[in-house]
Amino acid sequence: MADTWFTSDFHLGHFNIIRYCNRPFTDTREMDEVIVDRLNASVKPNDTLYFLGDFCLGKHDNVAGYRNRLACRTIHFIDGNHDKTTRQLQHLFSSWSSLSEISIGKQGIVLCHYAMKVWPHHSRGTWQLYGHSHGNLPDDPISLSMDVGVDSHDFRPWHFDEIEAVMKVKAEAKSAHIKKRNAALKSAETTEIPEVI
Repeated sequence: MADTWFTSDFHLGHFNIIRYCNRPFTDTREMDEVIVDRLNASVKPNDTLYFLGDFCLGKHDNVAGYRNRLACRTIHFIDGNHDKTTRQLQHLFSSWSSLSEISIGKQGIVLCHYAMKVWPHHSRGTWQLYGHSHGNLPDDPISLSMDVGVDSHDFRPWHFDEIEAVMKVKAEAKSAHIKKRNAALKSAETTEIPEVI
């Protein structure tokens, strides 16, 4: 049975990202090998991968070369801010968009390179997955959003089941927060306000 995976922000061939994000690599060759090897160790050829932007730097040959090294055949690409050259080779991927709304089973998911405060159906349990922030954006424990970039997951992709486990905890925290807020509002409504003289 095919599995579904999510990841972003490889920045293959991008030397400065090692320094900017304090990645534990000495050069791009080491970084590229680790990221590609870890992806291929998890994501099988018949699986589905959603890639949320910032694939690589370099010319057309670089993009094609990196894409050929990925075993997964079905890669849906969500455009990132460092995908200028990759954008010209959209045919290497199964689909291309700037924002995507998908469903896996009954779970709605909004995919974007950037984190969002609100998104379609956020109040109905739809998740929002993003990249771009390289694990540096503070997590909101009651928001059903999550950074799926490699910097937030030991340079590995996220499996749908892993994300589902994280979101279950967040959904429970959100539900408890709403109950507490509603109880406080109800208490405030029934409390008599003393007359001011």
